[in-house]
Amino acid sequence: MPYTPSGFFCDRLIRERERKDGEGSLVKPIRFVGQDFSALKEGCLRKKTVFEDDYFQATVESLGYKELGPKSTKVKNIVWKRPKEICENPQFIIGGANRTDICQGDLGDCWFLAAIACLTLNEKLLYRVIPPDQSFTENYAGIFHFQFWRYGDWVDVVIDDRIPTLNNQLVFTKSAERNEFWSALLEKAYAKLHGSYEALKGGNTTEAMEDFTGGVTEFFEMKEAPKEFFKIMKKALEKGALMGCSIDSLVPVRFETRTGTGLVKGHAYSVTGVEDIQHKETRVRLVRLRNPWGQVEWNGPWSDNSKEWATIEKHEKERLQQQSAEDGEFWMAFEDFKKNFTKIEICNLTPDSLEEDKLHKWTVSVNEGRWVRGCSAGGCRNYPDTFWTNPQYRLRLLEEDDDPDDNEKICTFVVSLMQKNRRKERKMGANLFTIGFAIYEVPKEMHDNKQHMPKDFFLFNSSKARCKSYINLREVTQRFRLCPGEYVIIPSTYEPHQEGEFLLRVFSEKRSTSEEIENKIEADHPVPAPASAGEESEEDKQFRTIFKQIAGDDMQITAHELKNVLNRVVSKHKDLKTDGFRLESCRSMIALMDTDGTGRLNLQEFHHLWNKIKQWQGTFKHYDADQSGTISSYEMRNAVNDAGFRLNNQLYDIITMRYADEKMNIDFDSFICCLVRLEGMFRAFQAFDKDGDGVIKLSVLEWLQLTMYA
Repeated sequence: MPYTPSGFFCDRLIRERERKDGEGSLVKPIRFVGQDFSALKEGCLRKKTVFEDDYFQATVESLGYKELGPKSTKVKNIVWKRPKEICENPQFIIGGANRTDICQGDLGDCWFLAAIACLTLNEKLLYRVIPPDQSFTENYAGIFHFQFWRYGDWVDVVIDDRIPTLNNQLVFTKSAERNEFWSALLEKAYAKLHGSYEALKGGNTTEAMEDFTGGVTEFFEMKEAPKEFFKIMKKALEKGALMGCSIDSLVPVRFETRTGTGLVKGHAYSVTGVEDIQHKETRVRLVRLRNPWGQVEWNGPWSDNSKEWATIEKHEKERLQQQSAEDGEFWMAFEDFKKNFTKIEICNLTPDSLEEDKLHKWTVSVNEGRWVRGCSAGGCRNYPDTFWTNPQYRLRLLEEDDDPDDNEKICTFVVSLMQKNRRKERKMGANLFTIGFAIYEVPKEMHDNKQHMPKDFFLFNSSKARCKSYINLREVTQRFRLCPGEYVIIPSTYEPHQEGEFLLRVFSEKRSTSEEIENKIEADHPVPAPASAGEESEEDKQFRTIFKQIAGDDMQITAHELKNVLNRVVSKHKDLKTDGFRLESCRSMIALMDTDGTGRLNLQEFHHLWNKIKQWQGTFKHYDADQSGTISSYEMRNAVNDAGFRLNNQLYDIITMRYADEKMNIDFDSFICCLVRLEGMFRAFQAFDKDGDGVIKLSVLEWLQLTMYA
């Protein structure tokens, strides 16, 4: 669904102006869909009613849109019930929230549940996501709330406690304890955040890990893992990181395949422990994992009932929380872990996860951006004609690392590119784009040039660093080590013309800054130049003759008459393929050149207009190399610049949506109309900006007069 300038851009501007300090932070999360938990609960208690959520109703639409949609037989007998209708003495949390409280139901969201299991290992983080003091007894009103990190902001999601059941059993996530409901309600809140339960089907554990923490995830392929990977895993857990792992399946992920060793391919596991232990004469490195199913475990060495545990002291077993239970959790040797598992994800905590946690000190910069089809969705480096039009971000690495063993001056930083809202938009056919980024070093002579880097720069300079590969995950993350200096990061989809929003985060160990390159908005010539007093050309003489023929005795022409004049002359230019000017374009031209407010043009005003059109016609022909009568919306950036206007990305986006056709091309009439509008608006602004500070104040009458006539 295309955004319009009066919709998306206007709303965004209003949101940016209205946003209050601190909103979206840990202490002041954004209220999802505007719901205030405290006010809603207080209202229910006062009225002695139980809460019913109008924004996520107990209907089939909240279940899904396809496999769990209205036409599916799977949802036929599902009944939404409150915990008090399901069992006696329901409890929110029994004996503390732990990983055995999470058992997967009939929904392919093992990735989400594996992340919850990791979350339970860090109580401080857990109760950030699950606000305490919620229960089914004290001040019960059928309302609960949970908090998630959402593309740079923390949001508070309110739900009622009606949960899908079948034969009085929970359909989706459940606890091993029949009367414990925190995990089922957490899943419901996450489903609401994404639009439905079905939207949670299939995913990557890192996605939920980051939504629980605001952290940044690094991927490791087991076959390429660093030499000291066991130490890396152990240190990560000690610092509160969340870890998940999986075994790649040769068949699509939706087919989870159980192996003879009890492991499941195409399935997400949580890493819940990393320890080493004395076994006979050697130290053995162990990894503890959990299957979100709550059952089906590894049956090899160091599994629950394996012979290896027979020689281990009781106090060691207790330290490792080793027990023989079919709860989905098990130990295995690190070497077996490396042999069997394909990849592991480590979600590192960042300063915005826990403000008082001083284990990590990262400098973090966050930039929100958007790829717009035909304007700033340029695709990867394989598309040199459009790659340069992607959003660009200047990265300044200001301080080198404190590493006495490193003779080089090096800055360590992590770049994270995350595409937004694709899961929520699945029901409209959206899939994840294949995304990635490249990093280019900015030459010293260009450090002070804050303009968007042009096409030629990327044709003659190779990237200094880039992500390992473009991939269709929600996020692509990679760690880099570069010398202090100035760089430009280009985030992009693999293919051009793919429209979507993204979040670009840069984490550095030392001081750095990153910001979108925004051209300064200005025009070379917003004030009309006096008509030339030089000798008239043959074309000028023809124009004067035509003007007199059409204008009549008053020597002024209307928009209709202007259309006739221009189209008669333009038609003589056989090298310019055009159907001529529309009446609306001519009205805009009148508004631009009408200095005396008559709604008509005199000969002098008309002469100046024609000089403008001739100049812009030359620009258009330069970019219309194939003489098709159109230029691409990407070429429009350079054409507008050559015409004397410097704009930012948001304005280029608006121009594309306003003037490009469905094939992202702009014809001659639209091109001239755009430049006329730009020149007219720049000139009007300058007239109102008396003190030259770049800010004007208009009454509603002035605003309407200006925009209606332009």
